[in-house]
Amino acid sequence: MKRNFSIAVLPGDGIGKEIVPEAVKVLEAIGQLHGLAFSFQEAVVGGGAIDQYGRPLPDETLAVAKKANAVLLGAVGGPKWDGLDSSLRPEKALLGLREALGLYANLRPARLFPQLIEASTLKREVIEGTDLLVVRELTGGIYFGEPRGVKPYHNEERGINTEVYTTKEIARIAKVAFEAARKRRRKVTSVDKANVLESSALWRKVVIEVHKDFPDIELSHLYVDNCAMQLIRNPKQFDVIVTTNLFGDILSDEAAMLTGSIGMLPSASVGGRTAMYEPIHGSAPDIAGQNKANPLATILSAAMMLNYSFDQEKAADEIELAVLGVLDQGYRTGDILSAGTKLVGTKEMGELVVKQLMKA
Repeated sequence: MKRNFSIAVLPGDGIGKEIVPEAVKVLEAIGQLHGLAFSFQEAVVGGGAIDQYGRPLPDETLAVAKKANAVLLGAVGGPKWDGLDSSLRPEKALLGLREALGLYANLRPARLFPQLIEASTLKREVIEGTDLLVVRELTGGIYFGEPRGVKPYHNEERGINTEVYTTKEIARIAKVAFEAARKRRRKVTSVDKANVLESSALWRKVVIEVHKDFPDIELSHLYVDNCAMQLIRNPKQFDVIVTTNLFGDILSDEAAMLTGSIGMLPSASVGGRTAMYEPIHGSAPDIAGQNKANPLATILSAAMMLNYSFDQEKAADEIELAVLGVLDQGYRTGDILSAGTKLVGTKEMGELVVKQLMKA
């Protein structure tokens, strides 16, 4: 008897409309192999939703997301909507989805695929063996804190954003990081700016307190500026990095580039009943509609979905192995192309992963 899972499919803008269908193909193929039935319901989000509904996250889309067992998101945004008020920008859809679904933890693995070492701008001896996980707090911090806004100030204007964290918010994200470390190499680095920020001083205090429940995990602390430097100097020292919304936003993109391409890395946003999975890259409007985008990060996000939301670890592993198999054969999209490899488009890369899965 097949197990049934419902997935809200939100392709979004730009290359999202090209990469998400490839991940859906892979999910359908793995479903055939493992007796899993997926029902997909598509909805608009981001810039496309602004064009259609006048807002980036329509009630109809949010309802689809809330009813699903998981959400597969492409990317949002583009220059077409850059001039809009900040409250109507496509990116607001991401914040709205995370808040409405209670997704307070973002998991971003940064693992260097051996086949792509030459695609990185860093020396082989620095990056070889890199395998880390950034756990980013998603619903607190400066992106949500009050007061905020642009207000008159004497004869000019002043922009205000507020970094705010509560004990509860810090404790729950710390717990996610320590639990993740138990499945990895049992080492957590907490990143803050406790030497100058009171919110970070509280962050460090609470992380230390939560750590008492995880005596088997090694805990260390770094200031964010030092962590940014250490990621480039010696990325192999890290296992799990846990940090705030703002710092995590920046550090996870830095970690992504260690691997050679931001187009290779998946992510999961968890915490509520319905988790959301998406590649960490943007909508890349400069290559949208040209069959050039790399779908592998989205396909690997679908693998994370199988693992975290559907408890299908074996199926998730098979997708990852299929991706490795395609890379072993030398196939590359433009962002990871190197001498001696074969250039393929978005659709062909998706088809190659499906073919690899079916013959495994």
